[in-house]
Amino acid sequence: MFQHVEAYPGDPILSLNEAFGKDPRPNKINLSIGIYFDDAGKIPMLPSVRAAELKVVAEAGARPYLPMEGAANFRTAVQHLLFGADHVAVKKGRIVTLQMVGSSGGLKIGGDFIKRYFPTSSMLVSDPTWDNHRAVFEGSGITVKTYPYYDAATGGLRFDAMLDALKAADKKSIVLLHACCHNPTGVDLTQAQWQALVPVLKERELIPFLDLAYQGYGDGIEQDAYAVRLLATEGLSFFVANSFSKSMSLYGERCGALSVVCPDAAQAVNVLGQMKATIRRNYSNPPMHGGQLVARVLSDPELRPMWEAEVVAMRDRIQSMRRQLHDVLSAKLPGRDFSYFLTQRGMFSYTGLSPEQCDRLKEEFGVYLVRSGRMCVAGLNSGNVEATANAMAAVLA
Repeated sequence: MFQHVEAYPGDPILSLNEAFGKDPRPNKINLSIGIYFDDAGKIPMLPSVRAAELKVVAEAGARPYLPMEGAANFRTAVQHLLFGADHVAVKKGRIVTLQMVGSSGGLKIGGDFIKRYFPTSSMLVSDPTWDNHRAVFEGSGITVKTYPYYDAATGGLRFDAMLDALKAADKKSIVLLHACCHNPTGVDLTQAQWQALVPVLKERELIPFLDLAYQGYGDGIEQDAYAVRLLATEGLSFFVANSFSKSMSLYGERCGALSVVCPDAAQAVNVLGQMKATIRRNYSNPPMHGGQLVARVLSDPELRPMWEAEVVAMRDRIQSMRRQLHDVLSAKLPGRDFSYFLTQRGMFSYTGLSPEQCDRLKEEFGVYLVRSGRMCVAGLNSGNVEATANAMAAVLA
């Protein structure tokens, strides 16, 4: 019956993580998968989330199906987090926010919606982007193309080339943009560059699709929403998928959302209806528990500031690891410039290592990076950062 089904080669990141788990070496270092680990190398249970869970469980009652669009308190809390409760687009009812099965679910539901209502539009993604972006949108039947982004020579952004490519894009193309903490490079647009991008998006009638998986890991919870709020203020219609996996350490709960900013409230009603129909065709409705943890943390006057302080601590620890890695590498290889580790932001950095050098790191030193050279900085800690830097220096020498 299934002889014609070919073998699945595996996801490059998850497969590498599985290989790490099977590695018997006691001092192995996992810098592959995008998970925040604390300085003890453990996934933290945030005190704010633990306190929220105690309250949610204490108040728990029956567990009916949620509406297709998700729980109302979750949707409101997320919309206010992203856009601000007083944003004009929120007050005018121009924004549709739906609870998703992770931000990946938001990408998939958004992709299915786009394929139905913009059937000839292509999706433009940055070169490079998160591996699964292409797979998700191609899985929805959308043609995926790339625009210039990462500058390997400087470890920075090819912004002029990016603008030129978007100026030449077909009208109504969908442009995937990382709102902050670009995955996999850690290279972000500045606020001035976001402002320069807006006229191009308007002139070419391009439809932005923002991915915001790391809010709070760049400059701060409010600051990292800059692009989302700017586009809404400028009157653009766009999509934004966001996640709480990292910022609340809720990976397995799959807590995410999809928001669609529309020209007016009447169109928002229609978009909401068709988004609900799209969800119904996929998984009917989202799960309850994780979303209620998020809603409680975001709306509770005691838990919200506790959570914000926890995000600051996680961000500061990642930045500390960047500095330590930079300092050891600079001392080991004084003729080379490693400043890009300090300017790149968020959980990830592009190390500049070749696939062959990444293979050497894994095989000779037990240091696991994705073969593209992407490193999860959040996997570093005070006990392994020097060993990692020494191993990198050895393969770079």
